[in-house]
Amino acid sequence: MPMKSLQERLPLRPWMDRISRQSKLPALSLAYGVLGGLLAVAFMAAVHELFALVWGRLSALSTAGFLAGSFVAVAASSLLAGVLMTTVFNCPGSGIPDLKASYWRQFGEIPFRAVIGKFLVGVLSIAGGASLGREGPSVLLAGGGASNLARLLGVDRRKRRHATATGAAAGLATAFNTPLAAVSFVLEELLGDLSSRMVGSVVLGSVSGAFVVYWLVGRQPSFAMPSVGEVSWNVYAVVPFVAASAALAGVAFQRAALGLRLRMREMRRIPPWLRPFTGGMVVWAIGCAVFLWCGRLGVFGLGYDDLSDALLHGIGWKIAGALAIAKLLATVSSYGTGACGGIFSPTLFIGAMCGFCCAGLAGTQVHLTPNDRLVLAATGMGACFGAVTRAPITSILIIFEMTHQFAMVPALMLGTLVSQAIARLSRRRNFYDEILLQDGHEIHRIAPPRDLAGWRAMPVGALAGTKPVAITDYAPEQMRRVLDRHPYRAFPVILGGELRGVTTRTEVENAIAGGRAPGMERPVVCLATESLAEVDSRLIESDAGLYLVAEHDGATPTGVFTLHDILRAQAAVLE
Repeated sequence: MPMKSLQERLPLRPWMDRISRQSKLPALSLAYGVLGGLLAVAFMAAVHELFALVWGRLSALSTAGFLAGSFVAVAASSLLAGVLMTTVFNCPGSGIPDLKASYWRQFGEIPFRAVIGKFLVGVLSIAGGASLGREGPSVLLAGGGASNLARLLGVDRRKRRHATATGAAAGLATAFNTPLAAVSFVLEELLGDLSSRMVGSVVLGSVSGAFVVYWLVGRQPSFAMPSVGEVSWNVYAVVPFVAASAALAGVAFQRAALGLRLRMREMRRIPPWLRPFTGGMVVWAIGCAVFLWCGRLGVFGLGYDDLSDALLHGIGWKIAGALAIAKLLATVSSYGTGACGGIFSPTLFIGAMCGFCCAGLAGTQVHLTPNDRLVLAATGMGACFGAVTRAPITSILIIFEMTHQFAMVPALMLGTLVSQAIARLSRRRNFYDEILLQDGHEIHRIAPPRDLAGWRAMPVGALAGTKPVAITDYAPEQMRRVLDRHPYRAFPVILGGELRGVTTRTEVENAIAGGRAPGMERPVVCLATESLAEVDSRLIESDAGLYLVAEHDGATPTGVFTLHDILRAQAAVLE
């Protein structure tokens, strides 16, 4: 009688399978984090090397040489970036809103072309002088790289959000060398849930990115932040004023940048490829004026050299105030006209200069030590950044991790409270959510049940988004406005408050070209209180895949959902 193998005699196989499944996720998270860190380091190095090559040489020229050379650099880079963004890639802005939309609407799937485009155009724009940062693009590069790695490894499409979130944390941890802040930012901003079940993977990805940057760059890849010793009690009397000024600067930036972005999109006289050039010319004029006045290049690019110098050696309050205003105007011009880059660096720069300016003014009334002035500058950085992103925990951690000084924590916390209060009174949403709304994306988070009976009993209203975007006028310019503002594939047609039908994007395009009303199909309307089990037979009736939700029979639709929303809910269960 043959002897049984050890595996046959002992029940090892179930345990081995379980260990294999449990070890697979950490291994994938580690791979996503390392790849994200490498992409972010490559982007960081490319931006810094090209910026130093161009602007380091230009700053050594005569006044006429600097003016002519900087004009050529800004004009050429913004024109080339505009052409690449409109003809080859579609990658304006920071990339974080795009990553957030992909995470919630496309299962975290980011096309490889978007990753390549963000790298090339981001380097060209920032190193060419656009007043934007590299941290936002780093997050998209790392998250997009991890998403594509998951696709190559055969990970199911509905499970790739794990890769995107993990890679995003690695990208931010690499950009600032702040792994804790990277974790909190992904949980606060991208996932919107500090208790997410993906926190373990996000932490591992962030740590992996931090190790990559430790190995390749060093412990402080962004800018020099000196150690802070003891601070006086006088600093806490000035902190609220610094936080308020920095928060108001952040609110002003958000309002102006969003307004300019919307006006530029509706301004058809300027073609899309030329818009970054118009913003570049404004940045060139402001940057040259500042350089000729005080010899500083902080308006162009990241501004980290000037920020490091101010933190290490101090800066006069007049120069700090001028730099804050100039950087704010230049960043509004760059972002609002569609240049490729993020807002982390500019908001930190503006906040720091607000802190130095307020410290200089307050120093005429109360005694402030050099350590006090550093604390106030750091408080301004966190307040301005927090007012724009509405990520209070991240705004505290990102400054604390740069300094490793507990003496700063009370001032940072007090400044964050003031900043968040002002930001929430001034604007309903953070900068990224308002960008998504301008682009026609409204994030609708779904928390479905985990059993079949609960799933079938779920009301339709739980899957529906807010009020649907509808065609309400057959005038060509009105229909074009709807198409330009919203990327949806189908739209309900509501005329005079009455639902007429559902039309597709292609049909609306043909109607505009032919000067006629768009063709429509019969709408499928479900009541918000009906369950999925009650409406499942109707979910195949709409060729457009668009289902409208009303409160009662005959009422105007108050929500909309698609089969894609059901798939996203199922993906949430798989996570």
